[in-house]
Amino acid sequence: MSKPTPLISIVIVNYNTAQETKDCLESLSKIKVKNFDYNIVIVDNGSKVELKLPQKLINKHTELIRTEANIGFTGGNNLGIAHAVKSYNSDYFLLLNSDTTVKPNFLIKLFTCLQEDNQAGIASSKIYFYPGNEFHKNYAKKHEGKVLWYAGGSIDWLNLAAFHRGVDEVDRGQFDQQLTSDFATGCSMLLRREVIEDVGILDKKYFLYLEDVDFSVRTKNLGYKLLFCPESIVWHKNAGSSEGAGSQIQQYYQTRNRLLFFIKYGSLKTKLTGLRLMFNFLTKGNTVERKAVYDYLMGQFGKQPVI
Repeated sequence: MSKPTPLISIVIVNYNTAQETKDCLESLSKIKVKNFDYNIVIVDNGSKVELKLPQKLINKHTELIRTEANIGFTGGNNLGIAHAVKSYNSDYFLLLNSDTTVKPNFLIKLFTCLQEDNQAGIASSKIYFYPGNEFHKNYAKKHEGKVLWYAGGSIDWLNLAAFHRGVDEVDRGQFDQQLTSDFATGCSMLLRREVIEDVGILDKKYFLYLEDVDFSVRTKNLGYKLLFCPESIVWHKNAGSSEGAGSQIQQYYQTRNRLLFFIKYGSLKTKLTGLRLMFNFLTKGNTVERKAVYDYLMGQFGKQPVI
């Protein structure tokens, strides 16, 4: 008896990014499929204006569910995964940011990465800044759409930093080898159902930012590999649901969650560095950074008012 065709559920969390989500779905309507089936679960995460999709984007592959409150990137993805398990008994889950577009074969390449390595639990795409959305604006026109946002992730435990390899570099093939990664990005990551069953869900304490790094470390600690798959191509508009790069929302959650992650998992030396960092934020930081440290110390996690 032949095995049933694996099902991949693509989970997209929309929060006030209606046009970006529609662009993402338009892009997904062109994807290629090989040796798997797929569906799409869109979680409209308490958006101020309820997400409405044009008829051309509604088909047998697509389902839209809604929460009445913003439960964050963590809560939205957890809800989407739980819904996919209950409704479709999915074998794999792809977490995909709403502000992305994809190359038609991107999912085939991610799926192949996992199929070729039984120890791999998560596979992430090579991700470029969406053309014109680069953080720096001094690139030649011919390089737009080829500036890297993510080419694997590295964790610097001594300096309390989790950073994207290759970020802001023009892609000239320097990251074209498939590698393991310290962390997978929730912007585009395919994971086996067994990983969810073994590791659990995204930690709701984070709400937004570093939840993927936390999940990655928990996954690696159980013996799974994290793969970077350079042939899987995605473009990212960056911080589409958090008021843009450098916003107060981004600064708050990155500061608080940086402390939460590194002090939780780091060595004694890392923890001491975290204490010095907190002191610096409290004495020299801005209002948002001081609030982030205060909330960390008081155990105020999940969604919090930023100012």
